[in-house]
This record gives sequence, C-alpha cells and structure tokens, in this order.
Amino acid sequence: MNNIQDTPAAISGFLESVRYSRSPKTHATYKQAMKLFVETVGEAAALSSDTYAAFLRSLRDYAPSSQATYKTALLGLYTYYAEQGGEVNLLALISAGRRYIRKQGKRLPQFDRSGLETTINYAQGLRGDLPELRDRAFILTLADTGLRISEACGLRRGDMDWQEGRAMVVGKGDKQGVVRFSARAMAALKDYLNARAKLDGGTGKPLSSLPLFARHDKKAGGKRVLQVASNGMWYAVKERVRQAGLSPESIRVHDFRHYFVTMIYLATGDLKAAQELARHSDSKTTSLYAHIGGKIDEIYDQVFNQGHESPAPPAGQGRGRGSSDTSQPDP
Repeated sequence: MNNIQDTPAAISGFLESVRYSRSPKTHATYKQAMKLFVETVGEAAALSSDTYAAFLRSLRDYAPSSQATYKTALLGLYTYYAEQGGEVNLLALISAGRRYIRKQGKRLPQFDRSGLETTINYAQGLRGDLPELRDRAFILTLADTGLRISEACGLRRGDMDWQEGRAMVVGKGDKQGVVRFSARAMAALKDYLNARAKLDGGTGKPLSSLPLFARHDKKAGGKRVLQVASNGMWYAVKERVRQAGLSPESIRVHDFRHYFVTMIYLATGDLKAAQELARHSDSKTTSLYAHIGGKIDEIYDQVFNQGHESPAPPAGQGRGRGSSDTSQPDP
C-alpha cells in the first residue's frame, strides 16, 4: 500500500477493523471522522504527514473535544495504514498534532442553580414515610457532600462517623477519601435511620453492615434491607424534582456535585479548597492543595453549616460534628 490510490482501501479496512474491535458508537464516530477527512483532503490524497496536518488545520473552528475525537480517529487510520505496509512519519504526525489541536480548557460547568435549590428546599419538607425520609436525606447528602450518586448509594451505616460528621468513601480509581456531612444532612440521615430502626433490627445483621440508603419498593419486601442502585435513586430524585414543580430533565445526575463545588468556590474564592473537598483525582492539581491543611473543615462549615437552619435532632441524638452527644441513630 504505497500509492495514493490505496487511501480509500485503507479507510475501508480501518473502519472494518473498528467495527469488530470497538463499540458501535465508536465505529459510527470514526466513520463520520473518515467522511469528514475525505471531504476535506479528497479521496485521492496520500496518507502523508502533510495530508494529516491539512486535516487538523481544517478542524480549527471545531470544539476542542471534537478536534480531539477526530484526531484520535485519524491517528487510528494512519496506524492501520502503517501496519499494512504504508510509510508513515510518526514524528511529523506528533508535531502536527501539537501545532494544530487546541487543548480543552477547564471551565466551571453550567447547571440550573435555581432549580437545584428549589429541589433542595422541597426535599427538606419530606418528612412522611420511609421513601420520603430517605429521599430527603439522599438529596441533602448529594447537595452538601459532593458525593457522586454511585458513591452515595454504596455507603453503609458503618462508614459513617456520627460524632465528626464524616464518612470514608472509596471513589473513582478505588481511591479512599474523607467526605464531610453538613448538620442538616446528618439530621436528615438520623431521622431516616430512626424511622428504619425496626426494619434494620429485624435483619439479624450488624447495623454497620447495612446500607445507609435502602430500597423501599415492593420488590424489596418488608423484611429485607437491600442497597439502592444508582439508576433507582436517580429515578427517585427525578420524581422529587417533578414534585417540586420543575421539569425532571432540567436536573442532571452530576449537577448536585457541580453545585457543591461551585457553592464552595463562590463563597470562598478558594478553588483549591473546592477541588480538595470534591476529591478531584487529577494528579496535576494534587500538589496545589498542600497549603490548605486545617482550613478545609473551616471552609466546609462556613459554606454548608453557617446560615443553614437545621431541624432539631430527635431526643437523645447529637447534631454531628461539634456535638457532645456521640450516639448513633437508635438501633
């Protein structure tokens, strides 16, 4: 494959290999990239470093994410071409990629802050049956901890430090991290677990082994305490969004986490503290957090505890961090 007439054959062979080795979505994306490539440089263009650079230059008006996707697809084509005996100057391709492709910048994500706050305020009034108490505690947990929904669903009662208002969680990449809970989230959790006490006690299992958030649908039965699933709890949150008078589509699964990080940043101007509280795992930014140290607890309390009127906990229970009452929810 050493002449320009082989370019269409190379594209056809490459896409066929992608069809069998990658997902249908990836195949469709790469197929679109190859179509754009041919439209840009022509079917008869050689698979040279100059052609590669010309295509990258044509992508300058595209979003950085689209540029990166099309660049990856084209690199795949050139790699396939080289494996079939074609001549490819890899150094020239790398140089062109650095010259013509923009890196995607980091920006604060867009979300419906007003809609989230309406949902949070509505959730604070949920004080009826077990599903209402659970959803109230769950929504306040998402809003005030920055937990991903999968992380919140995976919590067990034994993960909670009720005196300090914290939990140890295993997040992305199996990395452990400390998550802080606000006074209002802790109070909601205690209300929920107290109402669930008879159900938990009837399992015969240690309370510490039971899920923090449990299923309360008919399929779960009346005697079992089963862990919630992310999709089930997102459906429950969406229903509460609807009950709050909003369109369920206006709130996305990650918006509570965006809200958490943004509220800390807006209140303090300290993006580094916001990143640490959110447990961002980017190794490039880890070193920036070193000087924060003891400010983290102070910053968290400033944003999520000061100014929030938390309901009084049931008799005999503390209020989480700072309380002299160290008792857990009644068994």
